[in-house]
Amino acid sequence: MTQQEAPVRKITVACDVNGYPAEFLAAPHQSLLEALREAMGLTGTKEGCNDGNCGACTVALDGRIVDSCLVLAAEADGKRVDTIEGMAPPNGLHPLQQAFLEEAALQCGICTPGFLVAAKALLEREPEPDEHRIRLWLAGNLCRCTGYDKIVRAVQRASSEMSKPAPAGGA
Repeated sequence: MTQQEAPVRKITVACDVNGYPAEFLAAPHQSLLEALREAMGLTGTKEGCNDGNCGACTVALDGRIVDSCLVLAAEADGKRVDTIEGMAPPNGLHPLQQAFLEEAALQCGICTPGFLVAAKALLEREPEPDEHRIRLWLAGNLCRCTGYDKIVRAVQRASSEMSKPAPAGGA
């Protein structure tokens, strides 16, 4: 048996994905993107360039946004992974998702999950970022369809919605 024919030994990876415990087998060279899509069936995270230049595969790893195509699946062991599938609350859309719809900030959809995950991370850190900060934060995400003005407006809209005080008396 040659080196190329040798079976690949898999690694057990145990992590938290979108708030739930998860365990999967991964080859030592397998990316987190591949593991999410193939081993876990979470296909919302998109493969764009597969070399870290487009941001379509952006996820949060222990609260830090990363290009999942550049992270080995084994690196997620013991960590929290947040993907687009975990963004919406059970009763509807996240304010960012709603704002992307209302501002027509998406077209083909390949880049949208990465933009949403990155924008959510920004708004969690800075609830009211200005336009310059939004553009700077999202610079690692590329869109070939819309241009960025609608995306920036959507993030601004979501920021405004999310910073409004909750209605008195509860709903």
